[in-house]
Amino acid sequence: MNLPRVACIVGPTASGKSAVAELVALALGSSVVSVDAMQVYRGMDVGTAKTPAAERRCPLLMVDVADPLEDYSAQRFQAEARACVDRLLSEGRVPVLAGGTGLYLNAVIDEMSFPAGEKDGELRRRYEALAREEGPLALHGLLASRDPASAALIHPNNVRRVVRALEMLDEGTSYAAHHEGLHERDAHYDALVWGLSMSRERLYARIDGRVDQMVAAGLVDEVRALAARGLSPELTAGQAIGYKEVLEALSGSCTLDEAVERVKLRTRRYAKRQLSWFRHDPRVRWIDLDEVDCEEAARRIVAELGEGGARG
Repeated sequence: MNLPRVACIVGPTASGKSAVAELVALALGSSVVSVDAMQVYRGMDVGTAKTPAAERRCPLLMVDVADPLEDYSAQRFQAEARACVDRLLSEGRVPVLAGGTGLYLNAVIDEMSFPAGEKDGELRRRYEALAREEGPLALHGLLASRDPASAALIHPNNVRRVVRALEMLDEGTSYAAHHEGLHERDAHYDALVWGLSMSRERLYARIDGRVDQMVAAGLVDEVRALAARGLSPELTAGQAIGYKEVLEALSGSCTLDEAVERVKLRTRRYAKRQLSWFRHDPRVRWIDLDEVDCEEAARRIVAELGEGGARG
C-alpha cells in the first residue's frame, strides 16, 4: 500500500527547526504542523518560542489549540494533528511537520495507540498522595522496586510520568517496553524525517541567548498572567521549562536570576534528551547547520522530496 508522504523536520530546541520548516513549506505551497507539546497551549507564546502570528509567512497549525488549565494528551494531539495533515493531503499539499517532541511526532506518523488510563481514579489519587506526603523520591522508589527498567528512564522529579508508569504497570503494560517500541512501529504516513544538528557549544550558546531574549520579551509577565488564571506546577502546562521556574520565582522559592539560570540549565539538558531520542530513530537524515545555513538546509530538503526521498 502506498502511504501519503509527509515531510518532518526535527531536532533539539533552538536548532532552527521553525525557520527551516517555514522555508520548506513556502517552497511547497503548504503549511507547517507544529509538533511541540507546549505550543499547543494558548497564551504560552514567549516561553515556547512560538513564531508570532504577524511574522508567519505560511499557516502554522497545531498551536493555540488547548487551554493551559486543561489536560492535553498525546492521544488527543494524534487525532487533531492527523486531521490537519489529512486536510493538507486532500488539497494536494505535502504537510511539513516540525518540532522537538519526539513522542508527539511518532504519535502522528506511526501506528500508535495509548493506554487509556483512569483520570482521577483511585490509584492515581493514591500515587499522587504518596508523592505529596513522602516526596517524589519515594514514589520513584516504588516504581524502581516494581519496574527498574522504567524507573531508569524517568527522572524522579517527573511525578506525572512516574504516576503514569505506575498506572501502566497496574494495567499490565511496562512504560519501558512501550518506550522501547516507539521507533519500531508500522508507518501511518510515508514520513521523510530530517534532523537539524550543530556543535554542542553553539547550540548551548543559542539556548542561553534565547532564554535571555524570552525574559526581555516579557516571559515573567506572561507567566504572571497565566498564574493569575490558575496555572500552577501541578498542571501539565505548568511543568513546561521556563514556566515552572518562573512560577517558583513568583512564589518566592527562588530569585528571578536563579530561575533564569535554572531555565538555561534545564533547557540544555532537555536538548540532550531530544538529540538522544532522534538519534535512536534510523529514519532521521541529519543536516549539520555548522556546514550549511537554514536556506541551504531547506533547499536540500525540498530537493530530496522532489527526488522521491533518495539520499544524496
